[in-house]
Amino acid sequence: MIDHTGVVVSDLQKSRRFYEAALAPLDYACLMEVPGGIGVGFGEPPKPDFWLMRGTPNEPRVHIAFRAKTRAVVDAFYRAAIAAGGKDNGGPGPRPHYHPGYYGAFVLDPDGHNIEAVCHSPE
Repeated sequence: MIDHTGVVVSDLQKSRRFYEAALAPLDYACLMEVPGGIGVGFGEPPKPDFWLMRGTPNEPRVHIAFRAKTRAVVDAFYRAAIAAGGKDNGGPGPRPHYHPGYYGAFVLDPDGHNIEAVCHSPE
């Protein structure tokens, strides 16, 4: 089981605003700030499990998938992420080539990381 993960971002405040909006439909919020503007931690209360750290972004860019409770949440994530400045990398929809019931949406964050929301439940 993974305890926490994250990405390195070039503009912490810009990325924070993006992730605050994009992850809100998933009930994720910014729960912790590292002193000195070094990073922020997101998650479902009480513990952050996804971190943004200021620096030179990872090469190659990474893919992070967040679990969504319903397909409607995947749709809401996609709309919120695009409205917050994300770039489309695969709109919401079934991905049966992964497995039956897989429903996901992909957005590139401000640094080009591939961020996904996925629901594994059938309709």
